[in-house]
Amino acid sequence: MIQKILMRRAALLGFALLFATPFVSACSQSAATIPAIAYPETKRGDVVEKPFGQTIADPYRWLENDVRSDKEVATWVESQNKVSNAYLDRLPGRDIFKNRLKQLYNYERFTIPVRKGGRYFYLRTSGVENQPMLYVRDSVDGAGHVLIDPNTWAKDGATALAEWSASDDGTRVAYAVQDGGTDWRTIRVLDVNTGKVQADEVKWARFTTIEWAKDGSGFFYARFPEPKQGAASQAGVENHTIYFHAIGTPQTQDRLVYATPDQPTMLHDLSITEDGRYVAIASSPGTPGNKLTVVDFKSADWKPRKLVDNLDNSWAIVGNVGTKFFLTTSKDAARLKVVTMDIAADPVIADVVPEQDAVMSKASLVGGRLFLSYLVDVKTEVRRYTLEGKADGIVKLPSIGTAGGFQGDQDDKETFFGFTSYNAPGIIYRYDIASNRARVWSEAKVAFDLKRIAVEQRFYKSKDGTRVPMFIVRRKDVTSPAPTLLHAYGGFNLSEPPAFSSERLAWVEQGGVFAIAHIRGGNEYGKAWHDAGRRQHKQNGFDDFIAAGEYLKAQSITSPDGLAIDGASNGGLLIGAVVNQRPDLFAAALAQVGVMDMLRFDKFTGGKLWVDEYGDPAREADFRNLFKYSPYHNIQSGKAYPAILATTADTDDRVVPGHSFKYVAALQAADIGPKPHFVRIETRAGHGAGKPVDKIIEETADMWAFAAHWTGLKVKPTK
Repeated sequence: MIQKILMRRAALLGFALLFATPFVSACSQSAATIPAIAYPETKRGDVVEKPFGQTIADPYRWLENDVRSDKEVATWVESQNKVSNAYLDRLPGRDIFKNRLKQLYNYERFTIPVRKGGRYFYLRTSGVENQPMLYVRDSVDGAGHVLIDPNTWAKDGATALAEWSASDDGTRVAYAVQDGGTDWRTIRVLDVNTGKVQADEVKWARFTTIEWAKDGSGFFYARFPEPKQGAASQAGVENHTIYFHAIGTPQTQDRLVYATPDQPTMLHDLSITEDGRYVAIASSPGTPGNKLTVVDFKSADWKPRKLVDNLDNSWAIVGNVGTKFFLTTSKDAARLKVVTMDIAADPVIADVVPEQDAVMSKASLVGGRLFLSYLVDVKTEVRRYTLEGKADGIVKLPSIGTAGGFQGDQDDKETFFGFTSYNAPGIIYRYDIASNRARVWSEAKVAFDLKRIAVEQRFYKSKDGTRVPMFIVRRKDVTSPAPTLLHAYGGFNLSEPPAFSSERLAWVEQGGVFAIAHIRGGNEYGKAWHDAGRRQHKQNGFDDFIAAGEYLKAQSITSPDGLAIDGASNGGLLIGAVVNQRPDLFAAALAQVGVMDMLRFDKFTGGKLWVDEYGDPAREADFRNLFKYSPYHNIQSGKAYPAILATTADTDDRVVPGHSFKYVAALQAADIGPKPHFVRIETRAGHGAGKPVDKIIEETADMWAFAAHWTGLKVKPTK
């Protein structure tokens, strides 16, 4: 995602034309009255290539270099930030949004507690701390105390507590430190009884969970080889390996558990069964399907045993009773089903809960019950089943929204789950399994009367007639067309179900509309929905999003010149693509950490893992499809573009910032009208995880003020 800029409120230094005339409402500002913007000069290189006979100019390839080691790129970043900072700082609504966001973020919030050894571990934020802290309670309703406070780790708040796991007896916590937004992790160990950090240190972990051995002797984790000096930020993701670290030993003695050197692009997701006997490993090179391997700790050599050795379907272990595993799978079930697999001899598979009319999003085995969460038109429904597959009721939820949790052991009498929605900031329930009843364990309270917010779901037709769901959030008194922020993601088999957001509430509170379109490419309706929006079908997702914008205007939800659009990562690609295809439809566009060069995305960090989603630029059919919509390559000179603010961060090693750098350089060089086309580049901030609250607030205030200015939203101080 996105963070704050490099040098806040820097002097303009030579860009006198930037504010030649005062700001006026975007609704009354014609092209003739928009002040000229003096963008920094960007050097054009002479790189030209001819893949498959197609001439491709790449004049800004030099901007792919790492800003932290290339002085020329660093100078370009500084000059771009000076221009964008000066513009954003002058927007009339910026400080109003910033101050209000501080208030809206200033509320107590918890994560779902995890019980280990009679203790309850959870994250808590009391208000506007930059990072959540790890707490522990000795009883479920007792007083908690701080175990780990990452807010003390760095002056800028950009060092975060990432993954963490408590040992089964509750005496130790292994936790990952994430510095400056990078995907790399360093794992340390804390003694819960003394509060002291032990000498154990595990480096170069990445894309990992942390799983303790049942006896607490150590933990399992995944890592990559140590990169060359100075190359960590752009290191690839090959040779992911699972190790076991024994407490009190150096990392050099960690035991290799599982690796696939013959298939270096495999990523390995690990979990450990409740009885502590098996480590389960799901392996995939970025495809929806995965291989499945188990390691039996009773065996002296820990020899991996392959249960599924192909990528045709997805497999995920829910739990086990001895050698009988409960799994979810897409085999013969595009929306997933639950099966058992007895591995005592040759694996024997039997159906338990068949595929349903909705998409299964999560499954857990706790208290002798299967808890299966389904997406029903993007809303959560939690269904209970016995271990024999007999329906056993549903879990009552407070309203339309999203629920998650239901973790624990098979002999537990209770569990916890959380609930959120666009107008529900977060409730955690303590749930009695036998009675199917829940009581509130914690409930967030924000500085706003959420009863004033209306949440509505609608369905609209896309270009090819496909029915697409969309949520619309606004104040109940906003009944006439209003400036609207339209958001979507649409990729990688991921959905964005209803969830509370202080940032979005700040927009809605001002009288704006927030809309989220659940376009093809996600998991809203299972495998078919995902397949219909990836690879050669990626254009379907763009068409769905464009149709959402047209629907909002046709239904008089947004004003004629009042539609702003927003998306991050794969959603940033979406924004770049649809702006090129329909620049007339949008007043403003916010493209966050986007994948903008679709011909070279596979050259950087984890880009090779996205080939199954986008296609392979080295294959002619895929190349030609990618070239059709690549944001960097399809900017149309001669057309009037909306105002664009691209955001990225210098330490983003998921989608490297060079994507946004090249895209914005091309925008600024093109004849696409007088509206501003800026980039906002944060320091010590990555793709989104671990970003400090103060940087979220600064960045959101900039984005919302920018969108408000160009959609005509009148921003006023709240009473």
